[in-house]
Amino acid sequence: MTQSPLRLGIDTGGTYTDAVLLDPDGDVVSTAKALTTHHELTKGIREAIDQLPGLRLSQVSLVSLSTTLATNAVVEGRGTPVCLLLAGYNARQVNRARLEQIVRGGHCALIPGGHDAGGNEREPLDLEGVRRTVIDQHDKVAAFGISGLFGVRNPDHEVRIRELVSSLTGKPVTCGHELASQLDAPRRALTVAFNASLIPYIDELIRAIKLILGERKIHAPVMMVKGDGSLISADTALARPVETILSGPAASVMGAAQLQPHQNAIIADMGGTTTDIAIVTDGRPVISAKATVIGTWRPMVEAIRVFSLGLGGDSEVRFQGGVGLAIGPRRVVPMSLLAHRYPEILRTLEQRMNTAISPRSNRFAVALFAEASQKNSFSSDEAAAWERLQDSPLDVETLSQNDRPLARALARLVRDGIAIYSGFTPTDAAHVLGKADHWSVQAAEFAAVTWAKQMRQVYGWGKFSEQDPKGPSAAVEEHVVHTICAALVSACLATDPGENHHAERERTARLFSDWISGKTAVDGGLFSLQLDATRSLVAVGAPAELYYPRVAQKFNVPLSVPQYSSVANAVGAVASSVVQRAEVTVTQPVQGIFRVFTPDGPVDFDDLEQALLKAEEVARRLAQEKARTAGAHEPRIHIDRNLNSVDDPDSASVVFFEGRVKATATGRPALTPTLAGVGLPNGVTGVKSRASQASDAS
Repeated sequence: MTQSPLRLGIDTGGTYTDAVLLDPDGDVVSTAKALTTHHELTKGIREAIDQLPGLRLSQVSLVSLSTTLATNAVVEGRGTPVCLLLAGYNARQVNRARLEQIVRGGHCALIPGGHDAGGNEREPLDLEGVRRTVIDQHDKVAAFGISGLFGVRNPDHEVRIRELVSSLTGKPVTCGHELASQLDAPRRALTVAFNASLIPYIDELIRAIKLILGERKIHAPVMMVKGDGSLISADTALARPVETILSGPAASVMGAAQLQPHQNAIIADMGGTTTDIAIVTDGRPVISAKATVIGTWRPMVEAIRVFSLGLGGDSEVRFQGGVGLAIGPRRVVPMSLLAHRYPEILRTLEQRMNTAISPRSNRFAVALFAEASQKNSFSSDEAAAWERLQDSPLDVETLSQNDRPLARALARLVRDGIAIYSGFTPTDAAHVLGKADHWSVQAAEFAAVTWAKQMRQVYGWGKFSEQDPKGPSAAVEEHVVHTICAALVSACLATDPGENHHAERERTARLFSDWISGKTAVDGGLFSLQLDATRSLVAVGAPAELYYPRVAQKFNVPLSVPQYSSVANAVGAVASSVVQRAEVTVTQPVQGIFRVFTPDGPVDFDDLEQALLKAEEVARRLAQEKARTAGAHEPRIHIDRNLNSVDDPDSASVVFFEGRVKATATGRPALTPTLAGVGLPNGVTGVKSRASQASDAS
């Protein structure tokens, strides 16, 4: 008998790499989990796959990946250096979008050029200036990003710059009109910068997966999860990695829905670096390009509306002035994990616990990942530090005393995301409290005592008993639960979060959370707050069972921690279809002229219906091309028209302002042999937008 084809899902997270085999009905056949090896991804992925039954791997007909590497890089402020070429932009827009932070030590170049809202050239493009900049930046950056003012209305300048950059370098190039169709030039440039800076991370992951599949003679299409929960081919993901920026959170939502279907739920995924929260209503998560928030950034990416914050099992427990105890957003290597990997450091940890305490206590450095352009720019001290990190962790306290230049170089590597520090974490606290034991309990206890002394002696905070690891660990656990409660409320409030309201929403969320959980009460019981009683809290991720039972109890909501919740991301990686969208805008620049903005430039019509039919034709073609490129088999096309118009009572006619024609192409992955996919309803269509004045310079 012919065996049923299987799907292999792989999720590479900040701490763990998970793998799962699913049968055609979506049932779990086998699961595996291994530590993610950032300095050599193949090692952790190979270890996870090798735990699966080898004889069943020959049945694999689809391999799909999800990852939090991109999300973690954004949340932690990491990324490779890029050169951002901005045609028609001004310094105010660069500052507003904080683009200098996003290029990660690269360069923002303002180039004369760009178009106006009608797609007309507002200034000739300075290609000679582009040439000089590219030649200067060639060896200093990992990739190039291009965004032109009103480039979505006329991409001509972006295309010409891309052709020049490609002729001068062999490095990846990203254009704004390829990633987003909405106006708002600063956010589009930010999205381009993110895309360019993340290419090396996704490139390394895809190369590692393909190498391992080749070793095991698994000949199947390789897909990746997008932020909206749909799938794209690995090659498409490499060209547009920003679309995978919420791949891990989206996969967790899809996986949770597959493992524990709910019509109305709050899905929370807690991993090593982040907590990601999504709301499911009427059986489907909301997809939005406006409400995507990663840390403090809002890239222009269509994704499941996920509220993501830097709180995970590996988040750094630290002191924050005016607050006291704080956790995250920076990820560190838990001391229990560090000693598990390098047992020789246990003796150092014990000695530190009984000697003078400093801000560098519990601090070792471990290698992460360095891209070629970063290595080329290393100083001699940075090169020496990187070379030493290849052998073993470096003790920051010892270096600061014996080799200050090397210690400073190490700090720069950590700041640039090339290396990572160790520290005391919620995972360590769980080991101390007997709620986890997969790594070194002794190292966690040493680290807890050292951290408590550090808080008291260095920062003047805390009143824990001497040499007692349980007191500080219990305080950390309580703070994690409190932070999760506030995050859940904040996620419910963040229906369309704006940059200007972030702090206000966070304050409101903390207040509401305290009221709902009973931490504080309103005088006289004048009113009460509660979460929607019809919604379940579905918790997934490795640390879910440690914290969410208490969270659900405080909020008085039913909790579901489904079987296989610790590998929900890997399940979600293969629980969807390919979905690609294309949008074409139609405007009326002057009375009686209807302008369609196509990839080849604006086209004018004197009849609205003819313009809309042209827009449909272009959108349909673009969506189908994108879907086939993304790996879809026989994609189906759905067209939506969203028109902004008003009735004119004086002339009894309709005044047209703007229309958007969206084509959505949906199809199952093209497999060999054919395998029926499993997925949730895709997308949200037919939503009318409000009339708005065209502006790309906001």
